[in-house]
Amino acid sequence: MSAEGALLEVSGLKVYFPVEKGIIVRKRVGWVRAVDGVDFQVSRGESLGLVGESGCGKSTTAMAVARLEALTAGKVLFEGRDLAALNPTELRRARKDFQLVFQDPWSSLDPRMRVRDIIAEPMQIFARRGELDLDGAAIEARVASLMESCGLSKSFAERYPHEFSGGQRQRVGIARALALGPKLIIADEPVSALDVSIQSQILNLLKDLQRQFNLTFLFIAHDLAVVEYFCDRIAVMYLGRIVEIASSSQLNHMPLHPYTRALLSAVPLPDPAKERSRKRLILKGDVPSPSIERAGCPFRERCSEAMERCAHEAPRLSPPAPGGSGPAGPGHEVSCFLYQGN
Repeated sequence: MSAEGALLEVSGLKVYFPVEKGIIVRKRVGWVRAVDGVDFQVSRGESLGLVGESGCGKSTTAMAVARLEALTAGKVLFEGRDLAALNPTELRRARKDFQLVFQDPWSSLDPRMRVRDIIAEPMQIFARRGELDLDGAAIEARVASLMESCGLSKSFAERYPHEFSGGQRQRVGIARALALGPKLIIADEPVSALDVSIQSQILNLLKDLQRQFNLTFLFIAHDLAVVEYFCDRIAVMYLGRIVEIASSSQLNHMPLHPYTRALLSAVPLPDPAKERSRKRLILKGDVPSPSIERAGCPFRERCSEAMERCAHEAPRLSPPAPGGSGPAGPGHEVSCFLYQGN
């Protein structure tokens, strides 16, 4: 995918956490490589999903993009500006244009604040600093409008978070994220803590809001069915790296990387006959520790198709070479020697 017209561009992103030992004198003995060289772009109005097993680095990637985690290396360009190079004042101003929706709709809301105050607070902070041209009446009107857009009755404005269900609390969190009129929403597993019936309501709400406000989404999830429904493109992460990226349809109907194929084989099928007859791909072993530095392909220890080259050379994320196992669609890239030339 071309970077032209991209709202968000991430290149060479690394986030390492130090491993320390000692009681009195702390000494660094290694690093946890949570994100180990990630590249992707998100176009305006697009939804990009990041998927993978727990611990693969997808949430850390989201937090680093939002500058809630320090970057060890790499660049995060938002509308051409490197967020990693901004000072605190510049970063605060830039944050009007990108907001987060968190996984837990309970802990992400202040239990001592009413819904009206939760949604109004971002606008009040920026208005006091002269960075948002809204007075008290305009803020109240916007709070009411956002509640209506997110499916919340205006009569709920005086209530507290404990008076709502999980789905309603998540709607409050979404309304708060929209308060400043952002261009990008980073949604970190926004439906994983909700009942299945409520998940579909929240996903449909996010789709409606995307059309209404022309939003761009970076959508984090581990449920491939959810990501297939919501996202235009999907990036699959393993051990801090993207191993495959493609359109949602292409990835689900023609996955290339062995890890992607294994993930999709674990998704239940709605047809009982097909579910009983299909063959599941079982990965051997456990996910290796991200604190161990290793050469070669990070997936080779669990891959049934690993070759000698995988042990000492890391494959790059690139389009499949011509003449592979099947045609790849535009923008389909995979990090595997099975699809790359010499």
